[in-house]
Amino acid sequence: MSDPMRPRAALRTAVVWEVLQDALDRRVKATGRQALDVLDTGGGSGNFAVPLARLGHRVTVVDPSPNALFALERRAAEAEVADRVKGVQGDAHGLFDVVERGGYDVVLCHGVLEYVDDPAEGVRNAVAALRAEGVLSLLAAGLGGAVLARALAGHFKEAKQALQDPDGRWGQGDPVPRRFTAEQLTALVEGAGLAVGAVHGVRVFADLVPGVLVDTEPGALEALLKLEEAAAELPAFHSVATQLHVLGETGETAGA
Repeated sequence: MSDPMRPRAALRTAVVWEVLQDALDRRVKATGRQALDVLDTGGGSGNFAVPLARLGHRVTVVDPSPNALFALERRAAEAEVADRVKGVQGDAHGLFDVVERGGYDVVLCHGVLEYVDDPAEGVRNAVAALRAEGVLSLLAAGLGGAVLARALAGHFKEAKQALQDPDGRWGQGDPVPRRFTAEQLTALVEGAGLAVGAVHGVRVFADLVPGVLVDTEPGALEALLKLEEAAAELPAFHSVATQLHVLGETGETAGA
């Protein structure tokens, strides 16, 4: 999958795209269908949905924001994939008020669990949207990355607060309602009945390296991307990643 993002922004998504591409390729091969049905919960303006549609897949985006869905519609039209992208207003809690249960080959749940009242319910609903053989792509904020970022910025009390807070928040001004460890996310996926296919740390270094260095040093961006990819699968780095990506697979898919 060619990366649809601008090079600088690719640092934040390259690992997820690589894992997602592999999962999609395996599903295409297993189903014999070139076009998969993909559900993108909280998909916003289509950062993932539109590139997936460019590959020929049919993507349904569920998002509570009318503005985001309007931007999605415009982006899909500009990319000439409007016929393969559908946006519907809704959220993870009332997911089956707006989409079909058990109707999708792949479900994306990116940046959703941080904001829902019940993360376990959010994962269960995402899993219930899958067909008997399917894949869940789960991306959520990592606790360790926030602790490390606050400490490196000199906010040591906030770093300690995030470390000790049940939701991983560093204070009242924290814009993220909840963060997770890799163990918490894998437990949610397994608790919903899926096998964990892979766990990756996302943005292990990208948020810590000065942007001016990446933008001005020849070859720095490519080298940093390769470093992110190399570290992503190593459990030692999961604990300091800004985000964590978990690939969950149904029993049939996991055993394929």
